[in-house]
Amino acid sequence: MRSLISFIVVLVLLSCSGNAQPKKVVINGDAQMDVYLPLLKDKKVGMVVNQTAVVAGVHIVDTLLSRGVNIVKIFAPEHGFRGNADAGATVTDGKDKKTGIDIVSLYGKHKKPTKEMLDSLDIIVFDIQDVGARFYTYISTMHYVMEACAENGVKFIVFDRPNPNGDYFDGPVLQKEFRSFVGMDPIPVVHGLTVGELAYMINGEGWLKDGAKCQLRVFPVLNYRHSDRIHVGIKPSPNLPNDLAIRLYPSLCFFEATDVSIGRGTEFPFQVIGYPDSTFGDFVFTPHAIKGMAMNPPQKDKKCYGVDLRETAGSDNRFTLKYLLMFRNKFPKGTEMITRERWFNLLAGNSTLLEDIKKGLSENEIRSHWKDELDEYGKIRKRYLIYPE
Repeated sequence: MRSLISFIVVLVLLSCSGNAQPKKVVINGDAQMDVYLPLLKDKKVGMVVNQTAVVAGVHIVDTLLSRGVNIVKIFAPEHGFRGNADAGATVTDGKDKKTGIDIVSLYGKHKKPTKEMLDSLDIIVFDIQDVGARFYTYISTMHYVMEACAENGVKFIVFDRPNPNGDYFDGPVLQKEFRSFVGMDPIPVVHGLTVGELAYMINGEGWLKDGAKCQLRVFPVLNYRHSDRIHVGIKPSPNLPNDLAIRLYPSLCFFEATDVSIGRGTEFPFQVIGYPDSTFGDFVFTPHAIKGMAMNPPQKDKKCYGVDLRETAGSDNRFTLKYLLMFRNKFPKGTEMITRERWFNLLAGNSTLLEDIKKGLSENEIRSHWKDELDEYGKIRKRYLIYPE
């Protein structure tokens, strides 16, 4: 174990109660090279990675190349291999300037690797920091890559990482008729799993096409509990710059189906809420185009009034509908805040949530409608947990 020390990732873990605990070392799956390097020896390897795949300050691609691993292709998810593409922006194929390795986009023409893309590969490795929300598309990419591996006899390896929203699960469970790239599997908005645990669930529950199963191996995180509060040191995507934004993301993402700003185009995205109406709050901000973050953010160049959620930084900030309901109630009667209903339903994973909001139900009343399915999901989740709660 001592030989791993040079590759460890040190994360400060705080208890869910908010009380500081002594620092402890979490060793991510990609840091356990003594264990997995023999499996990659003399194999043709594909990597599903982005800017978060770093071991001791060095990108995993560079690290593995320096140890003689034959990396043939890099598969890029949303935001690209270097993580600097806007949300929803097409990611194109290319070559990595540093290594010369082909980069294949999985957020452009193809979201699922084709047979031709996998013909030269023996193994695909997935190493991406997730944030634990169903609509965060890295896990949709993982689903499609697993499916392609199952269909083409390619082994699939996950270098697991802690989930910064992994201390709970909550929200409506996806209904199959609302399946999309922002919701591939019947899991709640906050799924409470690491990507490794989720991969086991997808495989074990037969959620891949035609119930196929891929040859799956997960290298787990050492010294991690789901109750640990995780600090993510590298931005998992351009508009999640810090731990607070990551924590608020599941609650605020529904605003993406509205014209309300949640801070895209500012230096504090997913940490504020506002609208160009002075009755909406005392906090004022103005979104602008920011290259690599948001070139055309909602309410661009307009003064927005609302609330500054950075004041909640010391709070638990679990998934809630209170902000969505609060802002909807600020809109004049007869004016609907949710302007893209189909998109809202895809994010929710059902049409019930939108209907309940339109009826004026309270958060507790709305929650009662997903309680049974969430309880059932909790039973399934327990079967795939690698880490203690």
